[in-house]
Amino acid sequence: MFKKWRLMSLFAILALVLTGCGGEPFLSTLKPAGEVAEKQYYLMILSTLIMVVVVLVVSFIFIFVILKYRRSRLGNDHMPKQIEGSHKLEILWTVIPIILLLILAVPVVSDTFDLGKTKAMDKKNRDPEKTLVVNVRASLYWWEFEYPDYGIVTSQELVVPTDKRVYFKLKASDIKHSFWVPAVGGKIDTNTENENKFYLTFDDKKSKDAGGYFYGKCAELCGPSHALMDFKVKAVSKDQFQKWVNDMKHYKSKPKTDLAVQGEKLFKEKNCLSCHATQPNDNRAEAARTAPNLATFGERTRVAGVKDFNDQNIKAWLKDPESIKPGNKMTGTYPALNEQEIDALTEYLKGLKSKK
Repeated sequence: MFKKWRLMSLFAILALVLTGCGGEPFLSTLKPAGEVAEKQYYLMILSTLIMVVVVLVVSFIFIFVILKYRRSRLGNDHMPKQIEGSHKLEILWTVIPIILLLILAVPVVSDTFDLGKTKAMDKKNRDPEKTLVVNVRASLYWWEFEYPDYGIVTSQELVVPTDKRVYFKLKASDIKHSFWVPAVGGKIDTNTENENKFYLTFDDKKSKDAGGYFYGKCAELCGPSHALMDFKVKAVSKDQFQKWVNDMKHYKSKPKTDLAVQGEKLFKEKNCLSCHATQPNDNRAEAARTAPNLATFGERTRVAGVKDFNDQNIKAWLKDPESIKPGNKMTGTYPALNEQEIDALTEYLKGLKSKK
């Protein structure tokens, strides 16, 4: 008996410790940072309150009955009054759950229909400054973000304006994934056979509090590196977003050092361009975009979506991608690189920036 209690105590302490895990800011649904997230947060609070009320009422009745009708108080021969077939009680415990369900169902149905209002993104001659559409494509194990009205394609880091609805059209290129930005809203599946649509808003004040970045994840088990299929969302003001769009439209990135020039040459010789684009205006068909677009690689804050952006991690990825993301499609698709080649490619990739 003592061993069981000791084991239960260990699990209780472990559960308490695990609640403190996750050092990333604004990675929690309990810190809503947008219109959609706030609605979802409200529904979570409402459903939790209903459950708490039900548990408290049932617990009170349970304890009351045990204390009032305990055998030691009334004796072994006492028989409480039988109320089987009581119409009042049957009506009571039927009506109360119905009322509780209605209290929860009405806002859930209302918000569900509201969050499904995406007709604005289907207009043929829409104004991208008023209705921003982003095509999201999920692959093993990376994310592509296409801005069709601007002719821009990026990967791994999504850039969006704050205080404005951003409409998303989502699909997967291989198997089912799920797009989720915990602090802002979601999650929604990306399927291979159809496109899903929804919108999110990014609160400007909350974005500044979060340092301008939110974190996104894949919320559907998709393989050995599912937990590493992360991305970042850079939320900026509307003016900053338009500046970013202009920089991407006039993107010109040239190697600035001899080592970077050598790296660019290697990038072409090793046939990396057959999978990776290095220009944001990637005109290739979607099926031909089989790997992340590297146009803004030098501006990223992470390598492969999960490692801090520094020379060491870039070189580790180039040397052995499998050690960072098991099961990724880059593993084994290019010749082994020596240290000099890795140094040159690292220098070249760091110089891929839209900013002058």
